This record gives sequence, C-alpha cells and structure tokens, in this order.
Amino acid sequence: MDIDKTIKELSQNEKKVLLTLDKLKGRASPDEILQNGDFSQEVEVMNASSWLQSKQLVTVEDYIKTVYSLGKEGKHFLKNGLPEKRALKVIVDNDGKATLKEISSVLDKDEIPVAIGWLKRKGWADIRKDKDTILEITDIGKRVLGFETDEEKILKKLDENPNVELDKKQIIQLLSRKNVIKEKEIITSTIILTESGKQIIQKGIEIKDEISQVTSSVIKNREWENKAIRPYDINAFAPAVYGGKPHPLVDLIGKIRQIFLEMGFEEIQGDYVESCFWNMDALFIPQDHPAREMQDTFYCKKPSKISVKEDDFVGKIAKIHEDGGMTSSTGWGYKFSKDEGERALLRTHTTVNTIRYLYNNPSPPCKVFSIGRVFRKENIDSTHLPEFNQIEGIIYEEDISFKQLIGVLKEFYRRMGFEKIRFRPAYFPYTEPSMEVEVFWNNEWMELGGSGVFRPEVTEPVGIKSPVLAWGLGLERLAMLKFDLTDIRDLYISDLGWLRKKSLI
Repeated sequence: MDIDKTIKELSQNEKKVLLTLDKLKGRASPDEILQNGDFSQEVEVMNASSWLQSKQLVTVEDYIKTVYSLGKEGKHFLKNGLPEKRALKVIVDNDGKATLKEISSVLDKDEIPVAIGWLKRKGWADIRKDKDTILEITDIGKRVLGFETDEEKILKKLDENPNVELDKKQIIQLLSRKNVIKEKEIITSTIILTESGKQIIQKGIEIKDEISQVTSSVIKNREWENKAIRPYDINAFAPAVYGGKPHPLVDLIGKIRQIFLEMGFEEIQGDYVESCFWNMDALFIPQDHPAREMQDTFYCKKPSKISVKEDDFVGKIAKIHEDGGMTSSTGWGYKFSKDEGERALLRTHTTVNTIRYLYNNPSPPCKVFSIGRVFRKENIDSTHLPEFNQIEGIIYEEDISFKQLIGVLKEFYRRMGFEKIRFRPAYFPYTEPSMEVEVFWNNEWMELGGSGVFRPEVTEPVGIKSPVLAWGLGLERLAMLKFDLTDIRDLYISDLGWLRKKSLI
C-alpha cells in the first residue's frame, strides 16, 4: 500500500472516522463515532466507514442483538398495575378473602381470568368453591403486596429506556403475556481499525479545507487557486448505473420492424376486437371448426355482435363455405350463418388485418406486414400465454413463386442472426401449400411459425387471381431464442436485474 497516496485520496469524513477511532482505542460503534467525532448524522459515519473498509483501513463487524420495549398491554399495566396485584389488594382489603364478584369490581372483564390465573400460578392466593368462588390470600401473597415485584421493575425500566437488551430469563413471564413486551432483532455494527489504518494515523492525517469535486462553480470562482484538490482514485469501487432503455420486447419489435421496412414492406395495423366473419369466415375457417369453440377463443359480451356491412362480400364467402363458389373447391357443405359471423371476439391472429387489407387493395403489387397482439384461451405455462404477439406478412405480385416466400423468410431470419434455417411441409386451414419455418439454435431445431400460399377460397372472393404469399411468426418464441430464455413468462415478470443488464439488440 502506498501510504502517502492513500492519505491524499482520503475524504474529510474518512479522515474524521480514522481520527475518532484512534481516540476511542481503535474500536467503536457508529453511534459512538457520531458522538465523539465532528459529524452531523450517522449516515456520514457509515458511508465513510464503508469506503474505509473498501480501502482495507477498517473492518466492520455486524451482529444481531435482541432488544425489548413495552407493548400496548405493558403500558396499560404500568399505568394501572398488574391485574393480579390489583386483585390481591382487593383480597387484602376484604380481610384476606374475596369473592369473584368483588374482584370483578376493580378489573376489566378480560383481566379477570388473567388475574386469577397468575394469582394461582404465583402462589399468592388459594381458590376454593363454596356458594361462590372464593380467593384467599396466602403467606406469599401477604409478603408481596407491599413490595415492587421484578416484573414491575422491568416494566418501569423499559418505560424509561426502550429498545434495550435484557436477560431473557428475567422477562420470560412477561413475554408469555400477550402484547406486554415487544421483542425485535436489530443489526448493530462495530468499526475496527486495521493495521493499515493504524499506519495511516501514525503517518499523520491533516484535516484541511480541500476541493473534493470539481464543479463549474469551483472553476468560475477560481477556488482551485487557494485550495488543494483531493486526488481521485480511478480504481475505487463505484455502483453500477443503469440508464433508461426500451424493454427487450419493444427493442426486438423495433428491430423486426426495421428489417421489414428495409426489405420494402409497408406496415399495417388493425383492431383487437373483430367479428368472426373477418377473423375466421373470410379465411375459409369452417364455422364448426374447433378453433371457434370457447376453449380456444375469447368471445365478447359487450359488444356481443359486430355488424358486417359488406353484404356482397358476405354472400361470396357464404357461397365459398357452402359449395366452393366460383373456385374448384367443394366448400364445407353446410348452410353458412351470418349471425355466427357477426359474433364479436378478441382477434386470434393478425391475419385478420391481412385479409381486410386485401379486400380494400385487391390490385397488385403489395408487400405488407403487421406486428400485433393476439388472444387465445391457452393455459399459462413455460411455452404458452393467452395473450401474445404475432408477426404477419404477405407478398402479392403477378407471377410470384413459392421459392420467393422461402427466400424472403430466409433473408429475414438471416438478418435476425440465424444462419441455419430450414422449412418442412405443414397444414394450415387457409394456405396451400403450407410450410413451417425452423431455425437451428443451441444444437436443436426450433419451430418459429407457419407460412404458405393463400388458398383460392381466401383470395378469389376479394378478386385476386395471382398467388399471395403469407406467413405468421411468433414474436415471444423468437424472443426466447434471442434472449436465451426457457420460460416465456420471464418476458413479462419485470425482473429489474434482468432488464437492467439486458443489452440492446
């Protein structure tokens, strides 16, 4: 240790603590240092001691001590007397015998059983049953009445000096009574000079007016000309500082949005509450499909219905469901219900935005995407949430091919940092052909979403003849991979430690 350098880097309060400890023979509590040193509050002592400990000039020993103070009943007993002592006085005043009724005249109702119990337990009175309950004083009781008991002395002591340490054996009886004595544990500290600290003191410490922080005022007033500037220790411990930043999910959404915009896509949005018609019927999902049941879909009470005003389009969709309409499909073979289509729900996917966009913009070309929250009645576990986000997109151009869909998704995931990407056949209600996208992560293949070409039953009712490439990807699952999480709930539990340390993408 460079003693001279260390002395120069000591703050005023650090020097004061060292000098006060030396005066107190090298060992003292923070309160003792406060009382004997030039400090205005104990926090100054503790802060300076903490820095001295980091410099190995003092050690701080903490220990737990149990202290006692008067409770609500203890204050009542101190003011009015112990119940058994007051009952004993009644017995004495009645020539050494008293009935329960006579004792009741000076005690509260809830004090009577307490007084009788302690009279018997302490041997101050005998209890016998005649026509009435009779309490008769004993020889021990006669000796006690004129003297202050140990319990009464302890109550007075705690009243005069609360939060003190006591021998538990002396107060065991008072502790057994409810709300008479409060017991609590407090942590106390002892600050001790180390050998290095003693060497610093022997070398000599001078408390003088100096500049510990260079501010604009110090520079403007030229204070540095007449005062010494305390050197800074660039290796000293300093707490971590965490500035404000977006939540990791918000940051990830921003990254995804930027990628699609750079790839020439336009962003679209929609509403959380939709009709079954736009959410399912327009996507050729049959009205008796399991996904429509309550176990999969959140239906709304207010509003319970959303009117669908596009009558011509409703007619085309009804025809598609019933017999395939103008397509080569045979449809689902049932009678389409407009009432079922007007039921209100929380959207189960963002594809509802896509089909509505195609209805309003049937002419190619178009490249759009959306990132939005969707709702499904899922049980919450490590991989499922009833409320999550979906990344949706379509490409609609003349002479477009399925290979272009593979190329777009490969490029998207490459920009997201995934090098190994593969596709495998799958089934989805409103695309054909369909495929699932998988990426290789942590030595295993992970499925991240579905994609395909919209079926003619979806596109022809809105007047589209060319193929429409579409995909729907899970945001939270992608986030779990990017943030190396195994439980999807960790994204939403607001763990401040994780949020502070998580770097931006």
